[in-house]
Amino acid sequence: MSIKKPHSNWRAKVHEIIYEADTPAGKLFDIILLIAILASILLVMLESIESLDNKYHMFFDISEWVITILFSIEYILRIISVKQPIKYVTSFYGIIDLLSTIPKYLSLIFVGTHALVAFRAIRLLRVFRILKLVRFLSASNHLVTALKASRAKISVFMLAVLIITIILGTVMYLIEGKEHGFDNIPKSVYWCIVTLTTVGFGDITPQTPLGQIIASLIMIMGYGIIAVPTGIVSAEYSKQGKDKSDDDSHSAHPLPPHPSEIDTNSQTCANCLASKHKDQAKFCFKCGYHLHHD
Repeated sequence: MSIKKPHSNWRAKVHEIIYEADTPAGKLFDIILLIAILASILLVMLESIESLDNKYHMFFDISEWVITILFSIEYILRIISVKQPIKYVTSFYGIIDLLSTIPKYLSLIFVGTHALVAFRAIRLLRVFRILKLVRFLSASNHLVTALKASRAKISVFMLAVLIITIILGTVMYLIEGKEHGFDNIPKSVYWCIVTLTTVGFGDITPQTPLGQIIASLIMIMGYGIIAVPTGIVSAEYSKQGKDKSDDDSHSAHPLPPHPSEIDTNSQTCANCLASKHKDQAKFCFKCGYHLHHD
């Protein structure tokens, strides 16, 4: 593998600050960024309160523009500090960064779109990288695997629940009728779903004794129905943990640890944007590009 040399010093420094959290400057930048994200979300929430907006509209608007311009500068710096900008622009964080920046500009053309800056909340996911919590995400990988393994059982169960709601909704339509708010079968099915999930909006209520008896049975049934998917996933999750323990105890060559369980740093390759490099790594494990260290 050929070793690629880093690009110009100022771009390398910018990349080190805004993409990496292991250096003091990078960590400070990320902390300030998180504070700015929280502040912008808070401003949008407060602006949605009419009494506050009428009183402090100018302050909210100027503050949002200041934060938006700062985010725009940050977005541009992220693009010019990497060797392949298109990889950042089309990456998950690149798309989120763009979506969290453009709503304020769109508000100049379309009224009300500035509220979409709530997308900035997704940028808070960077806190995992700053606090080095990525290594603890292996448990979420096991949960995702358990969900995938349970999808057939859960699908069959959900289909059965759907059939039950259609049948019981139709029965309630026949029993209660339009005079009690059950205007049609879809609306009755909606009531059945709301009742079965124990949400209970109360916008439609049965009035006849028979309808109330059926509603009571649906409520009781709801508690059991809610517990079934949880039990299916929990059983699959426990099975995976047991299988892994058995494999480790019977194998002379244990499986290598999951990448999230290996000590990694926040180094992000300026060439290919690969992350999760091992501590003390000097070159990218994917493309061989030189990693920057302070």
